[in-house]
Amino acid sequence: MVQTVGITKAITNLNEAHAKFNLSQTAESEFFTEWFEDLPKLTDSEKASLNRLKSRYLYYAADGSITEGTVNIIMLSPLLELMGLCDPPFKIQSEQLVKVEIENGGEEELVLEGFIDTLVVQNRLWVVLIESKRYGLSVMQALPQTLAYMMANPNLEMPVFGMITTGEDYIFIKLNQQTRSYALSNKFTLSNPRENELYEVMQVMKRIVSLVV
Repeated sequence: MVQTVGITKAITNLNEAHAKFNLSQTAESEFFTEWFEDLPKLTDSEKASLNRLKSRYLYYAADGSITEGTVNIIMLSPLLELMGLCDPPFKIQSEQLVKVEIENGGEEELVLEGFIDTLVVQNRLWVVLIESKRYGLSVMQALPQTLAYMMANPNLEMPVFGMITTGEDYIFIKLNQQTRSYALSNKFTLSNPRENELYEVMQVMKRIVSLVV
């Protein structure tokens, strides 16, 4: 017998994600170097566009709460467009349904299912999975469910990358499904008054994309 449960109901905290998928966060410094090594340079035009995005975010944030949908429109979509990820050879899949089978320790088969906010693919290969959350939430609150979505990656031979964003904060994840281990990048934030950390966000995204291309 198969029991199907929504990921958001089955995975409510990090301990549950670790237990259900036998996952662990690695402390190996060489596991996730893609977020700080060999980052591509940005053009002046790209920097100007990212400066506009930061100013736009601060403009909306000054009114208070920003919904997840608004974050997707004013920040995420322009960022993906700026990187050329909406055009060939890439495709954007929104609200993508995924299912993950997990060991239930009994006769009943347990299947978790949910909808990925945004998935960038190339020839069916997952490039990066993106989870968006509304203003005011910590990106770390979305980590357990994002890990569950990442476990649905059908290509087990390659690591899968994810990004969680609230529009203001951004964090990257690298997951190796075969070793059941993952690592996180630093958190990049638009609340930094001295620098535009969207520069680093775009550089990391470009670095991840280059691994597939």
